[in-house]
Amino acid sequence: MTNNRSSLTILITGSSGIAEATARLAGEGGARLFIAGIERGQVERLIAELREQGVTVDGHVGDLSEEAVVREAVSRCRELYGRIDGLFNVVGMSGRRYGDGPVHESTVEGWRMTLRHNLDPTWLMCREVAGVMLGQSPNAAGGRGAILNMTSVLAAAPEASHFATHAYAAAKGAISSLTIAMASYYAAHRVRVNAIAPGLVRTPMSARAQTNPEIIELMKKKQPLHEDLIEAVDVARTALFLLSDESRSITGEILNIDAGWRVS
Repeated sequence: MTNNRSSLTILITGSSGIAEATARLAGEGGARLFIAGIERGQVERLIAELREQGVTVDGHVGDLSEEAVVREAVSRCRELYGRIDGLFNVVGMSGRRYGDGPVHESTVEGWRMTLRHNLDPTWLMCREVAGVMLGQSPNAAGGRGAILNMTSVLAAAPEASHFATHAYAAAKGAISSLTIAMASYYAAHRVRVNAIAPGLVRTPMSARAQTNPEIIELMKKKQPLHEDLIEAVDVARTALFLLSDESRSITGEILNIDAGWRVS
């Protein structure tokens, strides 16, 4: 990686919302991309649209909570591009439909599904990509790579009335802890590890919230910088900064992109 983002090779998990916005922004800047996700139609559509715009991009479809799928995706990305400069772990899901909620009301299925599809893909991807980065030669700026994980403002700043999904908060809190522990270990190896903690962002995952008048009204006070939901591209801009050597002195940070949620 150099300060020129066009030299980046970035592996992004997920194909909609923040993942899609980041892929489009990175592609515009000339980065080489690899998209990994479970929704075949979304992954293939995004790849096709990016290729039409002249972006170098490929991808892999599969359940990223499965070890074999993650290994195949990372191996294919490395074979295509020779190295992986950045990993952006975006993929995740709400477990509400499976029974995630307040602890006393939640179900075993809700707990297990939420952790499996939020925490497991992040850990598996980190494990595989960290191994690749350790074997890479340092770039011109002296770094071997950057890993960026996705946590949530809910991990440290809960909201009880509309967002009491405790398994989701637990999964995202675990990702925050994983990020800091990894950053401590891999700093000596010139691999940076950070995370972003968005507030309520306008994505397909937040569709329920977007149609709830009470939540929209709440955002006027909870996210006062916008008095609304955050746009995915605003998160994408910060993600690309943390994946590039423009942030080469930053590691072990959990950066909140919450329009004022935590302080409101």
